[in-house]
Amino acid sequence: MLRVRGAADTYALKTENLTKTIGNLLVVDNLNLEIRRGEVFGFLGPNGAGKTTSIKMMVGLLKPTSGRVLFDGAKSGSAVKRRIGVCPQNLAMWDALTCRENLTFMGDMYGIPPPLLGARVNKLLDLLSLTEKADQTAAALSGGVKRRLNIALSLVHDPEIVFLDEPSAGLDPQSRLLLWEFIRSLRDEEDKTIVLTTHAMEEADALSDRIAIIDHGKLLRLDTPEGLKQTLGKGDIVELQLVNPAMNEKVLALTKSLDGIEEAYELKGKIAVRALDATSKLPNIISRIERAGGGVSDISVRRNSLEDVFVSLTGRALRE
Repeated sequence: MLRVRGAADTYALKTENLTKTIGNLLVVDNLNLEIRRGEVFGFLGPNGAGKTTSIKMMVGLLKPTSGRVLFDGAKSGSAVKRRIGVCPQNLAMWDALTCRENLTFMGDMYGIPPPLLGARVNKLLDLLSLTEKADQTAAALSGGVKRRLNIALSLVHDPEIVFLDEPSAGLDPQSRLLLWEFIRSLRDEEDKTIVLTTHAMEEADALSDRIAIIDHGKLLRLDTPEGLKQTLGKGDIVELQLVNPAMNEKVLALTKSLDGIEEAYELKGKIAVRALDATSKLPNIISRIERAGGGVSDISVRRNSLEDVFVSLTGRALRE
C-alpha cells in the first residue's frame, strides 16, 4: 500500500476520546489525535501536562480509563505492539553486553531470523555511528553513545511507528545533528512514522511535520510548526535584557500599557514584546524604562518562535 506522508485520509495511529483518571485526578481528558503515516509528529507539553501518560496508553503500557487507541483501524494487541518501537528517556539496555550483543539479544526476543538480524544490527550500528563501539560493553560507553544505542534498540525489529522520548537529551551538538539527520532518514527513506517528545523547541521545530501541544491533559493546538507560529498574529518579537532583571515585573506592567503592544511577557529572564513594527516602538519603551529608574543592556529583534507559542498557550509558570 502506497503511503503518502501528510495525507489527511490515512493514519498510522488514532486516539478516540482517550481518557485516564488516577484516583480523583483527571490526567488525560478526551484526547483525540490522528497521527499520519510517514510523518514526524511532535508531542509537546509542560511538565505534568499528561504527555507521558498519553504515550504510555498509545504504546499499550497503560490501560485507558475510557476511549481507545487504533493502529490502522485495529485495537492495540500483541500483533500491533510488534509494529511499535519505543525509545524511553531513561536508558534501557544490558550493561554487561556489548552494543552488538544488546541489539542481537533484543532482535532474538522479537524472533528475527539470524541472517536478517545480523544485517539489521550492522545497518543500525553504521547509521548511528556505533560501529567502532560495537564490541564495547554498554557499561563502558559514554552517555551520548548510550543514548544512540538506546535508539538503535527501539528499531532493531524494524517497527512501523517509533516513539522517541527526549532522544537528544544529554547529546553534544555534533551527536544531536547526527540524530536529527537519522530521524529524517527514518521518515524519508524508510517511511516510518515518528512520535517525538522533546523539551527542545528548536528540535521540535526542525523535525516535526505537525505538532500537538497539550496541557492539563487537553489538546490545546495541533498544526504545522509554521501554522502554530502564525497563530500569534503578525508582528516581530523584541527582546530586552534589563540591567537589573529584578525590574522585569515592573517593566512588563509599563510595557503592556503602551498603545500597539499586542503581548508582553517574560521569557528566559528577558522582556519579550510582540507588536507590529515593533522596532518603531523601542524609543518609547526604553524611555519608560529609564524614567522608572532602569536600563537596557541588550536588545534583539526576531520573528515569532515555537517557544513563544508554547509559552502563550501553556503559561510561563514552571511546573514540576
